[in-house]
Amino acid sequence: MSATIEPLKSSSRPRTEPLLQVATRRSPAPEYSCRDGVWQVPHDLDLFHGGRLEAPRIAWRLVGPADAPMVCALGGISADRRVCLTDDPRASWWAEIAGPGLPLDADHYRILSFDFLGAGASSSPAPGTHFPSLSTYDQAEALAALLDHLGINALRAIAGGSYGGMVALAFAERYPDRVAALLVIGAADRAHPMATAWRTTQRNIVRFAIESGNAARGLELARALAMTTYRTGEEFAARFDGVPSRDGGEFVFPVERYLHARGRAYAARHRAESFLCLSESIDLHRVDAARIFVPTCAVAVREDQLVPLTDVRATVARLAHGRLHEISSVYGHDAFLKEAGQLRSVFARVLGEIP
Repeated sequence: MSATIEPLKSSSRPRTEPLLQVATRRSPAPEYSCRDGVWQVPHDLDLFHGGRLEAPRIAWRLVGPADAPMVCALGGISADRRVCLTDDPRASWWAEIAGPGLPLDADHYRILSFDFLGAGASSSPAPGTHFPSLSTYDQAEALAALLDHLGINALRAIAGGSYGGMVALAFAERYPDRVAALLVIGAADRAHPMATAWRTTQRNIVRFAIESGNAARGLELARALAMTTYRTGEEFAARFDGVPSRDGGEFVFPVERYLHARGRAYAARHRAESFLCLSESIDLHRVDAARIFVPTCAVAVREDQLVPLTDVRATVARLAHGRLHEISSVYGHDAFLKEAGQLRSVFARVLGEIP
C-alpha cells in the first residue's frame, strides 16, 4: 500500500471561509509552514452508539515542510492539536517525541493533528447539556472528513499513543486505503476491565462533584487518581519516599502534594464534561482487529497498568499484519510521552519501511 499526498492550497494572509477560519502564520523556523483551522462539517455526523452531532466543528493543525510526507499524530484524552512547534514549547503535548530531530521528525514529515470530538475547540459538551456518547469510530469518521476537507487522499502513517492509538486502529479498520502504516503505543483493540474500573471511579467522582456544584474540585481528584495509574510504583518510590510535612493540623505526604498539583493543573486547562465524554469513550472502545489489514507496529510497555502487555500481545495476534515491540519504562503508561530514546528506532523503522 502506498500513500499519496495532495498539496494543500496556502495563502500569504489570513482568509475566512463560511464557518471556517484558517490562519497561516510565521512558524518557529522559516522552513516550516503552520496552519491552524476550525472547520464546521457541512453535514451531521451519525454516531456509532446512536444519536448524532449536528454539523460538528473540528479544530486542526498542520505543521512541517509543505512538501513532506504526512503523518497524523494523536495522543491521549488530554492531548489537543498542538503536537509540537508551538510558540511556547510547554504548550506542545508531544514535545519530547515530535519536532526537529526527534523520533517523529518535523524536518522530514508534515504533522497533522486535531482536537478530538468532545474536547478543545472541536464540538464538545457544554455544562448542563446532553452530549452523546462517542466511539473511537466517531473520531475516525471525523479524521476522514477532515482529510477530505484538506484535500489529503492518504496518510503516510498515524502515530497514536493511548486513546490516539485506539483511534488509529478504528481508522485503519474503516479506511484501510487512507493510511499506509500505524504506530500504536500503549493501546489495544479494547479496554481492560481493571482500567475501566479505575476510570469509572474517576467519572463518578467528577459526576458527584458536578452535582455538588464543584466540578473543578472533582476533576482535580479524578486526575490525581488517574496519575497513580499512569505511572509506576518504582517511579513513585524513587521520587516521593520522603517524610510528610504538617499543613495546619494535618500531615501532607510528598506524593500527595504531587498528585494535588497535577490535579489542579489539569482542572485549570480542561472541562469536567469533556473529561467525562472522552474517558467513557476509552471504555467503549472495541474494534475488530481481525479486520485491520494496515501494517501495524504496536508498542507495549511492560510496566503499563492501564494497557497490560498481555492485551497488546493479544491484539497483535489478531492483526493481519501486526508486529509487537516491547519496552520497559519507569513511566509506565506515560512512556509514550517520555521515552524518546527508546521510541526513536521504532519510529525510524516504521516510517522507513513504508514504500
